Amino acid sequence: MLVPILVVTQVAYLLASRLGTQTEVRFLGDLAAGELVPEPVAARDWLRLAELVTSYRNLPLGTVDASIIAVAERLGASAIATLDRRHFGVVRPAHVAAFDLLP
Repeated sequence: MLVPILVVTQVAYLLASRLGTQTEVRFLGDLAAGELVPEPVAARDWLRLAELVTSYRNLPLGTVDASIIAVAERLGASAIATLDRRHFGVVRPAHVAAFDLLP
């Protein structure tokens, strides 16, 4: 499973602050083992992030969520794993009518 690099920082923070350091360490272990693969934000993704944040400013859609969309668009991915159905259910990606939201 690919994880946009901006998501790694947010997930690590949320795990540590809400579930404790041990959960954060397990997440880092999954990254180290290759079960989760960090995906860099490409140079061309940054402008798309800005477009998405601007377009969905009333949602509001932040930079981290926008990075998920931009990376999915660049890679042609139609399914994303998220617990944030509110935001990702509203967003209309450029490459498909809507994302398949997992789980």
